[in-house]
Amino acid sequence: IYMGEVDTQRQALNVARMRMLGAEVIAVKSGSRTLKDAINEAFRDWVANVDRTHYLFGTVAGPHPFPALVRDFHRVIGVEARRQILERAGRLPDAAVACVGGGSNAIGLFHAFLPDADVRLIGCEPGGHGIETGEHAATLTEGTPGILHGSRSYVLQDEDGQITEPYS
Repeated sequence: IYMGEVDTQRQALNVARMRMLGAEVIAVKSGSRTLKDAINEAFRDWVANVDRTHYLFGTVAGPHPFPALVRDFHRVIGVEARRQILERAGRLPDAAVACVGGGSNAIGLFHAFLPDADVRLIGCEPGGHGIETGEHAATLTEGTPGILHGSRSYVLQDEDGQITEPYS
């Protein structure tokens, strides 16, 4: 499992749990040492070692079919939320709210409510130190269409199309 070194420090307890279960967690020390760089390293490993490496993404990004796989694996979030809300409230919610940092929780929740026109789907982005500071990860608010990890999406990038470092 590739994780940015910064993320392994932020998620030290989760890293310890993964290692206790036998996972090899590799702290990526290049670039910003966060998710983007971990994904780059995972891609490099996958391409160089296709006979012994399986690439599986934990976020809704990258080339098809990876976003669809993540959506399908995370759909239990929305299916269970929808069922439990209907059981307890007797109706659908006015809105479903999810964080959209990596997108897996959001697509997992939102997918169950897509057919329901009366349910607002609200994504919350990491605001960091504030949009006006430039130190944020608000790709939907401040991003522009670009290519990252094999997919076209909204990204934070400079005028030359180079990905800039998000802050959350």
